[in-house]
Formats: sequence, C-alpha cells, structure tokens
Amino acid sequence: MSSTAPTRPDAGATAGPSALGPAEQQGRMTHPQILSALSGMLLAMFVAFLSSTVVSNALPTIITDLRGTQSQYTWVVTATLLASTASTPIWGKLADLFSKKLLIQIAIVVFIVGSMLAGLSQSLPTLIGWRVLQGLGLGGLQALVQIAMAAMISPRERGRYSGLLGSVMAVATVGGPLIGGLLVDTSWLGWRWCFFVGVPFAAVALVLLQRTLHLPVTRRAVTIDYLGASFLTAGVSALLIWVTLAGDSFAWASLETVLFVGGGVLAVVAFVVTELRAAEPIVPLRLFRDRTTTLAIIASVAIGVAMFGSTVFLGQYLQISRGYSPTAAGLLTIPMVGGLLVSSTVSGILITRTGFWKRYLVAGSLLVAIGFGLLATIDHATNMVVLGVFLAVLGIGIGMTMQNLVLAVQNTVAATDLGAASSAVAFFRSLGGTIGVSVLGAVLSSRVGTLIRSGLADVPGAPAAGSSPDIGLADLADAPAPIRALIQVSYGDATGRVFLIAALLSIVTIVAILFIREVALRTETGDERLQAERTPAADPTAEVDEQLAGRRG
Repeated sequence: MSSTAPTRPDAGATAGPSALGPAEQQGRMTHPQILSALSGMLLAMFVAFLSSTVVSNALPTIITDLRGTQSQYTWVVTATLLASTASTPIWGKLADLFSKKLLIQIAIVVFIVGSMLAGLSQSLPTLIGWRVLQGLGLGGLQALVQIAMAAMISPRERGRYSGLLGSVMAVATVGGPLIGGLLVDTSWLGWRWCFFVGVPFAAVALVLLQRTLHLPVTRRAVTIDYLGASFLTAGVSALLIWVTLAGDSFAWASLETVLFVGGGVLAVVAFVVTELRAAEPIVPLRLFRDRTTTLAIIASVAIGVAMFGSTVFLGQYLQISRGYSPTAAGLLTIPMVGGLLVSSTVSGILITRTGFWKRYLVAGSLLVAIGFGLLATIDHATNMVVLGVFLAVLGIGIGMTMQNLVLAVQNTVAATDLGAASSAVAFFRSLGGTIGVSVLGAVLSSRVGTLIRSGLADVPGAPAAGSSPDIGLADLADAPAPIRALIQVSYGDATGRVFLIAALLSIVTIVAILFIREVALRTETGDERLQAERTPAADPTAEVDEQLAGRRG
C-alpha cells in the first residue's frame, strides 16, 4: 500500500499518521508536530552556537583584562572544544541506549552550570577549567540534536528541516559576535555576561523539549566504554598541550617533547586497541569499513578547522590588529554568516527536491579552499570591502558542506549505528577544530613573536630584541604607543599565514569528497529503519497461509 495514498474519511482510526507523506511519517509525527518538536532542539542548538560565537568576539577583551597570553587565548577556546570533542562519541553512544530527550536535557543542564561558573571566574586558569565543563554540555547538544533529527526525519526529507538548522546556526553566528560586542562595550554589563547570556535561552529550551519532543526509548543492556574515552581524552590532550607549549615553554627537540608526543601516541594506540575489544565502543571501528563514512570523517576534520579557526582568529585580527570594537568586529563578519545562511538553506531545499547531494558537497569544499586562499592574502592594511568578499566565499562553502556531510553518513550507515555515526562525524569535526585552533594558535604566536622581534629595531627607545623576547598580547594594554602599534601590525601580518595553512588543509576535504560515492537518499526515518532491521524477514509461504486463514475466519 502506497504511503502517499490519501486518507479516507472513515480510516482515521486505523490509518492515522501512516497515511501521510514521507515527512509526516517520521516517528508517526505530522509536519506541524515535527516543527513543534524541532523548536526546543533548534533553541538548544542556538544556545550551543551562541556560546562559542559570543565568547570568541569578547576574547581579546577578556585576555587583556586578565593579562593573559596568546597561549591562554588559544586554550580558552581549545578547552571547550577538547571537552566537546572527547564527550561527543560518549553522548552518541548513550543516544543509542537511553532516551534522547533526557540526554539533551542533561546536556543543557551541564552547559548552564558550566556557563554560570565560567562567568564568575576570577582568573584565566579558573575560566579555562569551567570552560571544560561548558564543553561537556556543548558536545552533547551538538551531537544529540543531529541524532534526534535522524530518528524523526528521513534523509530525503531532512533537507527542508536542515535549512532551519542552518538558519539557526547562521543567526547564532551573526548574533553572537554582535551580542558579545554589545555586552563588552556596555560598561555596566561587561564580558562576564557573555557567559550568562545563553542561560535564559537554555532554560526555555528545557521547557520546550519537555513539552514537544516525544521519541521512543531504546532499552537494552548498557556497557559504556569509559576506558576508551579516557585513552582518547588523554591522547588528544597530550598532543594539543605539546603543540601549544613547544617552542615557547620548552624546545621542540627536548625531553618534554618526547614525553608529550610519546605519551599521546601510546594513549591513541591504547584507544584503538580498547575499541577493538570493547562490547560497546564509543567510536565503533566497524564504521570505518564504510567508504562514505570514512571519507566524510576525513573531510569533517578540515571543515572543523574552517568553522572554528576562522571565527577565533578573525575576531582577534579585527580587534587587535585593526582596532575595531567588539560590536564592529561582529558586524564585519556578517558577509560570512550571510553566505552560510543562504547556502545551507538553498542547498537543503534543492537536495530535498532532487535527491542529489554530492554536487553541493564538491562545490562547497572548493569554495572553502578558495575562501581560505583569499584570506591568506590579508595583512594589517587589507581593505574591509575586500575582506567581506573573502568571508562571503568562505561562508557559502561552509554552509554547503558542513550539514551535508552528516546527511551523507546518516543515509549510509545501519539504523543501529545512527547515533554513533552521527556523533563520529561531529566528533572529528570538533577534533579538527580543536587541533586547528591549537596548531594555528601556535603558528600565529610564533609568527607574531618573530615579527615583533624583527620590528623592535625600528622602534625608537624600544628594548633590544634579545633582551625582551616576550612582548606580545599580554603587554597590549600597558605598552607604550610605538610598542602597541608594533604588536597590532604584527598580528595583522601574521594572520594571513594561519589562513594559508587552513587553505592547504582544505585540499584534503576536496579530495575526500570527490571519492565519496553518491547513494540515493532514503525515504525511511531512523526509527522506521531500526524497526525494519530488528524484524526478521517474513517467510512468504507463512504470509500466504496467514492471509488464507484470515479469509477462512
């Protein structure tokens, strides 16, 4: 019987939602019900993205106020990304075992607590610590919303709803820097409110989710791979700490390097071995047997660099080098956010109409590489109109690529692995962002130091380069005008190198996406596919016998 057949007037008691079109079959929810359920999840996603964008634009003020360094600047961001990255696979695995609705609510509560405590911090080490807790909740929100959408909505119909998700992301991305700028520039509020501002939205999301989201709960024996999660966190943390500190706190070729790199690699190897033996691995290695999943994960790493690297270092460039206020810096990022909004919405609609998705991934990845290549040419005197064009190109590319990579994976994997696969893509995207921010931050710090040392000779009355090698971001507030100008110019000229490295990494995304094989989008929801996979194939002979018996009865 066709699922698109119209409902007869007398069939209301029996047909119900099953007589509606594919979108309305999702979890036996009508289109209005889906929109209602999405309201709470989209608000939760808004909070998640707002938390990162609102802080990124306030970071120069926070670091200057608390007398922080470039390394601490990087770690305020990296700490959240690392916690989010490490916890994402765990949230995804839990989503395959427990109530998705409850897990989203728990993630929101964790995020609220972390945000409040971060806003009350009195020092940078304390702030970084509470940002870790904030990241744990953030990881849950990013992974679980995608998983819940997959459970309700089929891949073919998801494009029309992914456009809503893209719009929310765009609003949070453009609104975050603006809100952050206004908070920082308002004397009676200040930067601490950048952490408090998301709390009311999160509280409303909790209420909406309780009232609107209703998904079936999977109940089975639970085994959580805590050992694998510990090895993963230890390995990634050790390598990121090494990248951040090497060349500054100790030499690249040193005993500390051997300990950090050796320990990190051993932890990663132990993680792989643990995943091969674990009953319920947090990252099922069988997922990598699928070509689409493996290539999408590789591509997601570079997209993570694009997402996080561009926002973190762009805000620093606009405020430190170009001297714009936090509010003005937020306004100057509108071209990138506008491009992301338009491309994610339009590509989602076109994918739903045509069923083809690879062409948008290819075009998006090319635009990401081109956008980064253009941004690699900026310096302390780049025209703002030209910069806006470069950002628009990058935003269009990210919008066409990010969500569609998740869609490609969800369309391919088994329904029982939807949660793990979705969180794996989000995990490696966050991992790419974490590594990208840490590595690019180290590159920026090194390049800025080199430019400052070479420029000191031209500053009248400045100390010799050899006797003052540590002039940098921490000195910006108190430095004399000539030194302050040197710091600003150095940051402007060094930022281009960061984007050049990101452009080279984007080539990996292009190659990976070109090798992805396009598969027709499914019309079944995650829950429908899960029921089909768990139901043994019927015996045709037995089915005929049942029909005959029914007729005799």
